[in-house]
Amino acid sequence: MIKSALQIEELDSCKADNIPQGVLYSSQPIILRGLVDNWPMVESAKISAVQAVDYLAKYSTHEPLTVYRGEPEIKGRVFYNQDFNGFNFDVLRLPMTQVVSEILRNVDRADAPMLYVGSTMIDKWLPGFRAENDLVFDQYDPLVSIWLGNQSRIAAHYDFASNIACCVAGRRRFTLFPPEQLDNLYVGPLDFTPAGQPISLVDFANPDFERFPKFREALKHAQVVELEPGDALLIPSMWWHHVEALEGFNVLVNYWWRSSPSFMGAPLNVLQHAIMSLRDLPPEQRAVWQHLFEYYVFEPQDENFEHIPEQVRGILDTMTEQSANGIRSLLLSRLKR
Repeated sequence: MIKSALQIEELDSCKADNIPQGVLYSSQPIILRGLVDNWPMVESAKISAVQAVDYLAKYSTHEPLTVYRGEPEIKGRVFYNQDFNGFNFDVLRLPMTQVVSEILRNVDRADAPMLYVGSTMIDKWLPGFRAENDLVFDQYDPLVSIWLGNQSRIAAHYDFASNIACCVAGRRRFTLFPPEQLDNLYVGPLDFTPAGQPISLVDFANPDFERFPKFREALKHAQVVELEPGDALLIPSMWWHHVEALEGFNVLVNYWWRSSPSFMGAPLNVLQHAIMSLRDLPPEQRAVWQHLFEYYVFEPQDENFEHIPEQVRGILDTMTEQSANGIRSLLLSRLKR
């Protein structure tokens, strides 16, 4: 287990129906103790895993969902296989009732196979659940997902969206790193990943410091927290987080939202396109494009564009859904050539 001397800010006065703006806009992690204590799902989970499963069954549909199943030998680590030409788990399609039944059958077994259901839309697979178990977001329309399984270890990764992760059954341990620790986390492929996001290749349970020496520096910046049922954690956009489910039955509900409109697209797409188009240019050409990105993207100044008549500034003006759709159409047509 990774330990850290760094403290995460902790609040115990937030309520599910009244989350302060300062929390939603925070650029630092915040522990929200007892945020969802009054959810019926949490109350059921505090009684027993069986009670929690019975509560979920009230809302479960019979539609299959995606399940990762790994042999006991992987010790819950969702990762690549030994040759890095695949993964160390199988992907199944099972109804939720079957998944939780198998988890309960093995809930006390230390050698149970890993069963892991990642981000699954609650409104589709558990319709009605949020009527009794929900957070109130006045200005955002978050994506709400459920995660469940037995003991698992999810490699450090980032999400573009901000996140409130609510522990509703079992316990979760989060190990967090600020975005600037990218250089020290030994991130794997961008386009071949276990679950969509690039991940750290370091095994946090047994770090190989000969292979990953800079990880020692990352550990100086690590922030570690354990959540009990009812607790939640604010994970700011782009913060790296390693997640461990610590018990034989665990459920987490999370809320993702972004501070910019969704029509602006995913920045990771830009990064991948830039790698394709810019990375292998001669150094002097890359330097020119770096300046262009700073001028137009990272440090744009109003004075840069004042000489252009306002009615023809196009995408240099404030981005709207209409102008974003125009860019998207243009890119699609050019990428097909």
